[in-house]
Amino acid sequence: MAEHKHGEMDIKDHEKTFAGFVTFTIRTVVVILVAVVLLAMFNA
Repeated sequence: MAEHKHGEMDIKDHEKTFAGFVTFTIRTVVVILVAVVLLAMFNA
């Protein structure tokens, strides 16, 4: 079985995926907030 040594794992892909997830989440929240504001402005 392979021995794991703390701090040697390559996490570049994990960091890139997490950054993409955070960006997607922020953009989605902004779009939802804009939609809610527009709905409130036009009294839907």
